[in-house]
This record gives sequence, structure tokens and C-alpha cells, in this order.
Amino acid sequence: MREIARRAGVGPATLYRRFPTRQAVIDEVFATELDACGQIVLDACADPDPWRGFTSALHSLTSLNVRNRSFVDALTAASSVEGSLVAHRRELLGMLAQLARRAQKTGALRCDFAIGDLVLALRAGRGLASGDEATRDAAARRFSALLVDAFRASGH
Repeated sequence: MREIARRAGVGPATLYRRFPTRQAVIDEVFATELDACGQIVLDACADPDPWRGFTSALHSLTSLNVRNRSFVDALTAASSVEGSLVAHRRELLGMLAQLARRAQKTGALRCDFAIGDLVLALRAGRGLASGDEATRDAAARRFSALLVDAFRASGH
């Protein structure tokens, strides 16, 4: 918190008045990304074709991952700390799990898929953010295409 205050050019007391906890700082920093991530999941779940919705979410979340590695790290991290990020994570993963079950019922998503597989895939893809800007988007598209193939039910 002291380092954040120093970099912001304010005193620690000023920072603590605005953000009484570290979690409050995290929530504020990631508010825009939370909205973007939430919209990705809402749009995916609203798609009448659950496989298309699932793959759309996978592509978009992978793209978000390369643009903001810290956000996806925070979103996919297991945490016992309560805050809007943790609550948001729980809600979004629940929605994605329901979408995945719908896609499994159609036979498009492999039957042994679990939501932890998606979290694992996002964690694996976070290394893409370390590449140069010119190649990150292409790498994200290729990585998400490979994930779609990995998650697709055989014969579909």
C-alpha cells in the first residue's frame, strides 16, 4: 500500500481514506476488466447454441488474458479473501459451468470436461502476455483454437 501511495504521489493516509483495504484497491483497479469479463460470460451464456457460446467465451477470455495478465491471474487464483473479485469469480465460473453442462448435453463438449479445465487453460495461456504486442493477439487466437479442439467431444 505504501508503494502504491508513493507511485500515486499521495500519502498513505490519503490512500487508506479512499481504499481502506488492499482488496478495495484490487477491486477498483480491476473494475473495468470485471465488467468486460462479465459481459463475455453473459453473451456466451445467452447464445442459444451452448457450444458456440462456450467457444466464444474461450476465445474472448484468452484474448482478455493477453491484454491484462494480472487480471486473469487474480480472477483464476484460488483465494479465501472475500471481495468483489472473488465473488465475481465465483459467479462467472458458476455461469460458465452451467454453459459447459449445456454444451456437454448436446454432445459437443467432451464429457470429462470440468470447469477447472477452463481455469487451467487460462492459467496456461497467461504466458502469452509476455510476448511482444505484435504477436500476442495472433498467439491468443492460435492458443484458443487449440483449446477448442482439446475441449471438443470426439466425433463432433
